[in-house]
Amino acid sequence: MDFSIIILFAVLAALMLFMSSRTRKQQKKQSEFRSSLAPGQEVMTGSGLVGTVIEVDEESDIVTLESTPGSRTRWLRAAVVKRMDEPVEEAEETEVTEDTSETGSIAPADGPVEVPDDLSELDTAERKVQEDKRREHGETDDK
Repeated sequence: MDFSIIILFAVLAALMLFMSSRTRKQQKKQSEFRSSLAPGQEVMTGSGLVGTVIEVDEESDIVTLESTPGSRTRWLRAAVVKRMDEPVEEAEETEVTEDTSETGSIAPADGPVEVPDDLSELDTAERKVQEDKRREHGETDDK
């Protein structure tokens, strides 16, 4: 009998045991996490929805999440995959005012935004905006 085959089977068996024990540890950790869900925690589902836990129904294993104020959805507890340690950064909200001009469009509070007529002017407009910002901050074009 060839000893290399026996060694190969022993290595494969050890590898399978190692992989299965690692998987069991991960499953146990996920199970503990899901059982510790409580209202007020910010979590993410497997599909990527981030929300705050509002209610946990122990009997039916359903978690109610609120992603935006007033928008509540119900999820199976198993769909929640991780807790978001850091709160999601809220984007700075710019104040919007209604423009009473003929177009009736909505414009930001700091004034209307100029949009180029075609794409060829887009690069030039971007450079102009960057130069204006540098001038506002007192930077010079020393190269």
